[in-house]
Amino acid sequence: MPQKRAITIARGDGIGPEIMDATLKILEQAGAMIEPEFIDIGEKVYLAGHSSGITEDDWESLRRTKVFFKGPITTPQGGGYKSLNVTIRKTLGLYANVRPNVSYAPFVKTKHPNMNIVIIRENEEDLYAGIEHQQTPEVVQCLKLITRPGCEKIIRYAFEYARKNNRKKVTCFTKDNIMKLTDGLFHKVFNEVAKEYPQLETEHWIIDIGMAKIADTPQDFDVIVMPNLYGDIASDVAAQITGSVGLAGSANIGDHVAMFEAIHGSAPDIAGKGIANPSGLIHGAIMMLVHIGQPEVAARIHNAWLKTIEDGVHTGDIAKGGTSVGTMEFAEAVIARLGQKPTSFEPVNYTLEKEPEGATEFQLAPMVKDRPPADVVRELDGVDVFLFNNELTPDEMGEKMTELAGDDFELAVITNRGVKVYPNSFPETFTTDHWRCRFQKSEEQEAVTNEDILGLLSRVEQAGLDFIKVENLYRFDGELGYSLGQGQ
Repeated sequence: MPQKRAITIARGDGIGPEIMDATLKILEQAGAMIEPEFIDIGEKVYLAGHSSGITEDDWESLRRTKVFFKGPITTPQGGGYKSLNVTIRKTLGLYANVRPNVSYAPFVKTKHPNMNIVIIRENEEDLYAGIEHQQTPEVVQCLKLITRPGCEKIIRYAFEYARKNNRKKVTCFTKDNIMKLTDGLFHKVFNEVAKEYPQLETEHWIIDIGMAKIADTPQDFDVIVMPNLYGDIASDVAAQITGSVGLAGSANIGDHVAMFEAIHGSAPDIAGKGIANPSGLIHGAIMMLVHIGQPEVAARIHNAWLKTIEDGVHTGDIAKGGTSVGTMEFAEAVIARLGQKPTSFEPVNYTLEKEPEGATEFQLAPMVKDRPPADVVRELDGVDVFLFNNELTPDEMGEKMTELAGDDFELAVITNRGVKVYPNSFPETFTTDHWRCRFQKSEEQEAVTNEDILGLLSRVEQAGLDFIKVENLYRFDGELGYSLGQGQ
């Protein structure tokens, strides 16, 4: 008899315990060979004094089983609490978030009956690094971090996913018309990796019109890969327009550990009422079963779920005012149809999803290729000095900073919220108390050193001005490694 696979399970908060119990009952009746290890995470763990939402002992369970099946959780507002989902993804290296979005027309009402897309979201970087600072009384910042290795891992994963699952096209979404360095890197790496997959159609869309096209013509897409924040938003939009965000499951894949969940939150407003839709968590469980090598059980559950939907058994979010069943009643309906197959939908058979003939073995975490060589020439070109100021006008600050530039630097521009305010400011431009003064090496200087920058900062300090941060400006092989200010 096959040995049961240990799985770490957390019921979560809000509707989490209800939909988890319903899903586990289906897994048990379907013959899933799992051995649950239950842990507590989320709100009550936060409030017990664990700011990460999980205890050290429970971390050990995740590292031991390497598979985490979790219900939705609630992160308390304020108080320095960090998102446990983000913490788990980053700590355990779960770099790929895979979210299928499928329409089930005509049994689930949707304006897009032919929708079948998979959004593959980078899961560790971008603004979700969560590096934020309050720099002045009026200004806070969040750092957007994009790395070449991070881009290549997720983009290569998307192409490999498309190849393995016989998909036809991979699309990239970014906003590199504005964020030319960060999103620009993501787009650049996408183009580089795409050359290795000539059998797949590729395209790129700016995120705003791309999102509009998902909402309007999702059938035009197949596999979509994008940075973290965009992927989070796009996958929820895509799930909702299939008929309900409550239908979608999610896989978070890393080199060593994987996590499976529904994409929706804990919905505390309906918790305890027994009306929540367990379908998202059921689909997360199906993805988990495939991942741990139990595809037959996954297909048995998926086909029973399709038959249930086909037979008109719906929870309230799908019935939308019509006849509906509760959470556990829905699970019982799925159990009653185990072994049956749908007639309106194509039955699922995961065991037939084999590699295309002649393909190499699929790797979850392929080695990053074409890393920048160690001999890239990095030149220090200048420095951005950020000041706290609510007294000097732009012209007064410009005159003052020009004096302080000395022989090593020239004041190139002063910006406020990224917009040029010196020289030649516009009186209509709104300013706050956070100023960026860009100093670049003078014509007489062959090179800038950190010592030169320290001297500049010393002069700024002696002048009684309050600098709050600096950012060095570099060129890499002669190319600008920094963006120009708006209007520069």
